[in-house]
Amino acid sequence: MWKRIGILLMTIIFIAFLMSCATASRTHAHQPHLVAALDHLKAARSELEMAEHNKGGHRVKAIELVDQAIDQTKAAIEFGERGY
Repeated sequence: MWKRIGILLMTIIFIAFLMSCATASRTHAHQPHLVAALDHLKAARSELEMAEHNKGGHRVKAIELVDQAIDQTKAAIEFGERGY
């Protein structure tokens, strides 16, 4: 009995995973440049975080600006997903 429940649960989880992957790829498919830009911004933020020292406050300011750009890019993607 427990084995059947485990198999059923694993099947449900797998199906849910496949559905979420299909939805994610469909929603971002029509705006590949925004998605790529978001990936690059996240990579840039990671590099800034790993940089040594604060560089006279410029590193921290750059991180703040990249965070703003990430937020704006996410907003643009969400807006585009509504069909505009």
